[in-house]
Amino acid sequence: MSAIAEISLFPLDKGMHLSRYVSSAVEVLRESGLPHQTGPMGTCVEGEWDQVLQVIDRCVRRLKSESDRVYCVIKLDITGGKEPRMERKVQAVT
Repeated sequence: MSAIAEISLFPLDKGMHLSRYVSSAVEVLRESGLPHQTGPMGTCVEGEWDQVLQVIDRCVRRLKSESDRVYCVIKLDITGGKEPRMERKVQAVT
């Protein structure tokens, strides 16, 4: 199964300036090697279902290691194909 996930996460106990913590989670995505696109309100990541869930888990755990409380929102688009869809979906509407 192929999945695209949009993930938005941040610590709730670190005040107003959170970019350092968000960058830490984005670093986990970069290290995964999975295609991803960071936007102003979240980051999309694409891969096989298990890969996507594993990298989300690592992102949450990274932030949790730096914070007592983490807020996370995940949206998922799951299908049977394996072809890259993230870029195609963006191009279809621009």
